[in-house]
Amino acid sequence: MSTKPNNKLNRRLFLGTSAAALGALATPALAQSGSTELESDIAGSVTRNISSFRSLQWQPYFSNLKKGAILVDTTSRALHFWSEDQSIYKLYPTSVPMTDDLTRRGRTSIIKKVVGPDWRPTASMLKRNPEWPHYIPPGPQNPLGTHAMYLTWQYYRIHGTHDTRKIGRRSSNGCIGLYNEDIAELFGLCQIGTQVLLI
Repeated sequence: MSTKPNNKLNRRLFLGTSAAALGALATPALAQSGSTELESDIAGSVTRNISSFRSLQWQPYFSNLKKGAILVDTTSRALHFWSEDQSIYKLYPTSVPMTDDLTRRGRTSIIKKVVGPDWRPTASMLKRNPEWPHYIPPGPQNPLGTHAMYLTWQYYRIHGTHDTRKIGRRSSNGCIGLYNEDIAELFGLCQIGTQVLLI
């Protein structure tokens, strides 16, 4: 009879120590993963990852769909795309700028599309983050991910990200980020001149 309590105690002790050991093993991997977007760590500053997936009609936002149209809703953290012939409608979760002063709203359009973009931080980014490199070539450490679409607004892009934790959050320095798979699909649907509206 006296062995049963010891068995329970030993089992609890074993399970507790095993869980602690597994947690300790996972910690270095998390610490090493870091942000590939070279922005402040989102773990401490962002507590919720939210996106609103509500389909919208294009008519309240655009007078026509010539060359297609993109609506970025920075509040719901979602990007809507309509093709010119209205046969395609897509809705993607996005990352949006961290603060209102980094957010640009209004009408613009796509002026350039790049597969495997390189990246240079702006002067204001380097002022806020002097430890950042001045250039990052295309690849897994590039904050623009696998594809980037440049807008008429200088320094603003719709691009991919290798750091998937940023999607659905206020986590960028001004750009709109998508999962790499989503930006690859959107990239194929858009053309130079596609209308873009950020609200």
